[in-house]
Amino acid sequence: MEIKLKSGMKIKLKDVSIDERDEMLDSVQYDYKPNGDVLGVKMMHSTMTKWIRIGVDGDTSDEFLKTLSLEDKTAIFTEMQNRYLVGEGKASK
Repeated sequence: MEIKLKSGMKIKLKDVSIDERDEMLDSVQYDYKPNGDVLGVKMMHSTMTKWIRIGVDGDTSDEFLKTLSLEDKTAIFTEMQNRYLVGEGKASK
């Protein structure tokens, strides 16, 4: 899958393994409001960097990551969440 960022850059996402997906999902920790609603993600920058390094097919070096704006990183992370948070198919009976 390829996504196009507002900057015009195209990013190709890997077809990650279940183990890689689980590692990515396990790294996300949420902050909650007193009423239980999600307030945001803890350690957002390191979480986005980890997801990009694991899930982007191509250059994920420090040099490349430094070229991405916060908006670009957030767009990549959001698209990856949309892709990787889907179910794994029908549950067994």
